[in-house]
Amino acid sequence: MHEAQPSQTAVIAAAARAAHLIVDHEPFIFRDTVAATLLGERAEELLGYHRMHGDHIVLSGTRAQVAARSHHAERRLAELARDGLEQYVVLGAGLDTFAYRSDPAGPRVFEVDHPATQQWKRELADAAGLARPDGLTFAPVDFESGDLMDGLRAAGFDPGKRTLVSWLGVAMYLTPEAIAATFAVVGHFAPGSELIMEYALPPGLRDERGSAYAEFALPAAAERGEPWLSFFAPDELSALLKQHGLEAVEHVRQADCVDPGLWERSDTLQPADLCRLARATVTDAG
Repeated sequence: MHEAQPSQTAVIAAAARAAHLIVDHEPFIFRDTVAATLLGERAEELLGYHRMHGDHIVLSGTRAQVAARSHHAERRLAELARDGLEQYVVLGAGLDTFAYRSDPAGPRVFEVDHPATQQWKRELADAAGLARPDGLTFAPVDFESGDLMDGLRAAGFDPGKRTLVSWLGVAMYLTPEAIAATFAVVGHFAPGSELIMEYALPPGLRDERGSAYAEFALPAAAERGEPWLSFFAPDELSALLKQHGLEAVEHVRQADCVDPGLWERSDTLQPADLCRLARATVTDAG
């Protein structure tokens, strides 16, 4: 993102999560009941755009993408929390609302993002009357130039405790070097910690719908100053993870992020194979 302006990608993702509950039909893939409130005065404009043009492949595709990835990550978080997980790190949190929707007795939430993005989010939350949850801690870090571990430690994070790290809708905007640097940090978390990361496929591995979505979405992202910079085949990403003490457990297509019945729909929401989720575990405490 640019220092002088908020992340448009974060706005687009939050609007898509909110619009899913208004434009699409039940069964809903994911219920973000806070996103519209957090968007504040812009909510009506953004939701209206989805109402008017919601069948367009970019808008419907974005709703499918954000709903499916959030469903998958938060379902895994719930499973781990039942097993005693104490920490949840959201990398590149943007306008993520998990901490505002979750049980305060659950894992402590650390939101990591660019300092300017976090300040903007706090201002939106204040304007919307959303009190900061007790279990939420902000850890300001610039992924391209800052030190992730230092930022987390300063916020009270304990790398010796088992952690789930969620990294959704971010890696494609980073250089491969910045991604590797983040893996190097996560690979030093407590053994058994997990990373759920969304990544973009190179052109030859996308399905027809994924290619059609990319044809519109990637130039638009570049125009707003947030170009996609990194693409990985699953085996390439697995190898990079392994170099940094992380073992890939699975690579999940969007279609497989949720129960198959949720794709049996009467609206235009369909999965696309443009981005996948990798789940990896920390095998080496470093």
